[in-house]
Amino acid sequence: MKSLRNLLDKMKPTFEKGGKLSMFRSVFEGFESFLYVPNETSRRMGAQIHDAVDSKRIMIMVVIALVPAMLFGMYNVGYQHFLAIGQLETAGFWAIFGYGFLAVLPKLIVSYLVGLGIEFTVAQFKGEEIHEGFLVTGFLIPLIVPVDCPLWILAIATAFAVVFAKEIFGGTGMNIFNVALITRAFLFFAYPSKMSGDAVWVRTDSVCGIGDGKLVDAFSGATPLGQIASSTADTMPQLMGVNGQPITYLDAIFGFIPGSIGETSIIAIALGALLLLVTGIASWKTMLSIFVGGGLMAFIFNISGMQTPAATTPWYWHLVLGGFAFGAVFMATDPVTSARTETGKYIYGFFIGAMAIIIRVLNPGYPEGMMLAILLMNVFAPLIDYFVVQRNISKRAKRIAKTVDNK
Repeated sequence: MKSLRNLLDKMKPTFEKGGKLSMFRSVFEGFESFLYVPNETSRRMGAQIHDAVDSKRIMIMVVIALVPAMLFGMYNVGYQHFLAIGQLETAGFWAIFGYGFLAVLPKLIVSYLVGLGIEFTVAQFKGEEIHEGFLVTGFLIPLIVPVDCPLWILAIATAFAVVFAKEIFGGTGMNIFNVALITRAFLFFAYPSKMSGDAVWVRTDSVCGIGDGKLVDAFSGATPLGQIASSTADTMPQLMGVNGQPITYLDAIFGFIPGSIGETSIIAIALGALLLLVTGIASWKTMLSIFVGGGLMAFIFNISGMQTPAATTPWYWHLVLGGFAFGAVFMATDPVTSARTETGKYIYGFFIGAMAIIIRVLNPGYPEGMMLAILLMNVFAPLIDYFVVQRNISKRAKRIAKTVDNK
């Protein structure tokens, strides 16, 4: 590592002002700070504390927390494919995982190429350091889209989100909305046929010679939430897999169901959540209050007497279907767009969980619910913090006044 450090120090003057490659200074600084903690602080004057863990290290830790969901998502993509074509029993582990890996990898590459390309360009144009926020956003985007989402559409959506949800607000740390969710929202409203229906969640063609085959007669790629939303029954329908067999609650826990690439496995998401909580990067208050709010609202609908499939779906099913758990762990806890006061985190999370279930139950056109709930509460997060702070100020003022009067 010392030789690498010496090499970077030798190359640095070339990229500094007056050097031959000074126009790429932001690129070099971004690469250098990715490898080593900067020895400079963000402020040039005044007392401050310089922590050894900078924002890039935090972002990398979040990416590591996302790896279990990514790996299982790749496996599940292959699993659903071979299940759909009736060849699951003859396919080995590596064939299943290899199919999913080759199907997901291009989406990850496109997400980073487009997003980082825009951020590098903006940084060079403005003469600023490259923001590190897209390290996480670029990893999140492929996990929250269907496996059959075309790459060119994903590229357009990523570019739109980075430019209009981040850069125009000032870059990392200044955006109001979660950038990854804006990408999904753009896809949902601009290309609805690529984000809903039965055909987008399970890929059935071959990838680099892996897979392909004749579909079984019972094939249906609808997600469990999609099946609930499209049902005409008065109660929750029997959820079915792509091979026509019933989906059990354990299937939903493990993640062997159709859905967005990284959102299906509760176990994989829980592993990521554990890492985020142990390292103190994410707030347990936000996570817990989302599940409490969602579970309570779903239970209220369960006992309300409303006879619709979504309203009669047991509350514990709502918490494991769709992107509810993934959103609670990785989206709602975004430190930039979520509430920052400790009391505000409870309020913010509770309303996200409750609103997600309300949208699912009352508007079948948006069976997921979690995306819109988080984006809506992104808007109200600053207001929640404002009232929490003002309440604390008022309580302290009254306490001081009371103390003065007693004297």
